[in-house]
Amino acid sequence: MQIVSRIRPQLLGLSLVLALGAGPATAQSAKALAPIPAATLALMAVKGTTASAPVLFRAYKKESEIEVWKRATNGRFVFIRSYPICRWSGQLGPKTRSGDRQTPEGFYTVAKGQMNPNSKYYLSFDVGYPNAYDRAHGATGSAVMVHGICSSMGCFAMTDQVAGELFSIARDAFGGGQTAFQFQSFPFRMSAANMARHRTDPNIGFWRQLKEGSDRFEAGGEELAVSVSGGRYVFAPLADSQREAAVQAHRTVEEARIAGLVEDGAAAVRTTYSDGGQHAFWAALIGRGVSVGEISRPEALAYAGQEVVVIAARHRPTSVPVPEAVWAPWIAPGTRFVPHGVAGFVPLYERAVPRFPAPATRYADTWPSILRDTVDGRLSDPGFRGAMRMAEMVVQR
Repeated sequence: MQIVSRIRPQLLGLSLVLALGAGPATAQSAKALAPIPAATLALMAVKGTTASAPVLFRAYKKESEIEVWKRATNGRFVFIRSYPICRWSGQLGPKTRSGDRQTPEGFYTVAKGQMNPNSKYYLSFDVGYPNAYDRAHGATGSAVMVHGICSSMGCFAMTDQVAGELFSIARDAFGGGQTAFQFQSFPFRMSAANMARHRTDPNIGFWRQLKEGSDRFEAGGEELAVSVSGGRYVFAPLADSQREAAVQAHRTVEEARIAGLVEDGAAAVRTTYSDGGQHAFWAALIGRGVSVGEISRPEALAYAGQEVVVIAARHRPTSVPVPEAVWAPWIAPGTRFVPHGVAGFVPLYERAVPRFPAPATRYADTWPSILRDTVDGRLSDPGFRGAMRMAEMVVQR
């Protein structure tokens, strides 16, 4: 019985490979049977999930990363770890036609039949482009993959080792009963700061839809129920009313943050690429002479992520200076300055005859009252002896 329990994962993986049409267990299918690394399994255990639990992937083009999320025992998806993308092609923005070298953006579904253990790019799975949204907008193209080898013509190229680990994670989730997993692809991390920063981009209307889906997932912790209506992504509310309330609250806060950043004068930029980008991890390795295999258009990587400022940042005061009538009583109670709200105090705007201060004739007349009292010796609070000495030194000079 113990022997059976030890070989069950291998048997499960072999049956999945056979079900995917890989044929007999060969050297090629052996790659598809490689186990999830022990370190990654340990991360799953720490997060309260297992290799067989449902999985979800999230890709970020600008940051060149793919994240793995797994459903924990409490029903919420939890972040496991991120993997550096070795190469993606095109610009920020959605894929619209075959041959445009664009890596797609949107919400996609990967079924068991989209896994390819016999890929010529080591191992791969098809992300599901074009989806219903893409087709509604007349998009063309096919076979957009997450695969090995650092070469992309619209795919997410991960190098062989990373592609193998992602393949094994998806394979074990299918083996645990998941029929399809969600693949979310974004231009960048959908933070309020990034949305404000890219607010003038022609794709901002589309990205706002992606932002809504991203917010819903992060606040609700559940795989998105996505459909398309009127050429727009539509997200079904969560069944749990409390979680849905948390989603709505999170959305409100994020929209307020974006508006606040724009109002406060955040810069607006356009990010351009010669032809896609690469994670700094791989760039550093390559810079040290480490080979990562074939790289598509390596010369283009020198011009990746060039930012052009469209609207320069402007900085406005973050607060209004507190008048002396307010701050003086805070730091020097008992001085001759009478604070607001004290009996006998009548604001200027309520007096019958307005009073205006006499023109200043000395430099000291423009000082705050507390400093004048200190210099004149009327303030004897020990806390201000140091200030008094400093003021005397200034006057003597």
